[in-house]
Amino acid sequence: MTLLQIMPEGAPETVRLRTDDLDVIRKELLKIGVRFERWHAAHRLPADADDSTILRAYRSHIDHISAEGAYRLVDIARMTPAPADPDWPQRARTTREKFLEEHVHDEDVVRFFVAGAGCFYLHVSGQVHAMVCTAGDLLSVPSRTVHWFDMGARPDFTAICFFQEEDGWVGRFLPDSISARFPTLDDLLATT
Repeated sequence: MTLLQIMPEGAPETVRLRTDDLDVIRKELLKIGVRFERWHAAHRLPADADDSTILRAYRSHIDHISAEGAYRLVDIARMTPAPADPDWPQRARTTREKFLEEHVHDEDVVRFFVAGAGCFYLHVSGQVHAMVCTAGDLLSVPSRTVHWFDMGARPDFTAICFFQEEDGWVGRFLPDSISARFPTLDDLLATT
């Protein structure tokens, strides 16, 4: 379920807004310069769709966004459980931990979720906007917006990522991150 929860930066236990209303989410995110849209695939995707199948299904949307933001590179980010892989739990934990600290990027963060869920936490103007994205959600966060990302204790998502430069995904991590004080993706979904 797509969800937005807004909390004061100094009081994560205080919920100023919690909604799954897409129009309310869109309006609230626009107030902080973040774009939110819903996309639909040109045709139904199988659960095990490979990267080229995903890119073909969303080609018109991808071309539009790429031209609009001068995004030269499009990639697929995927974290899905691999029960047959004994290293999967550790790899999932390590990957998750990389993104749980506050950071910024020098270019926009543009992600479209094809499957699963993840939560972007946007730390803007004294508030934290926890934006749970699910399949069909496009989120475009302006460059240098302080944020972090949680893929949950059992990561399971696929997203299309847009970049202007090859190193556009590289983040600069901030000292004194507040992220550990806020509810995780799993916490947010458990209270729905």
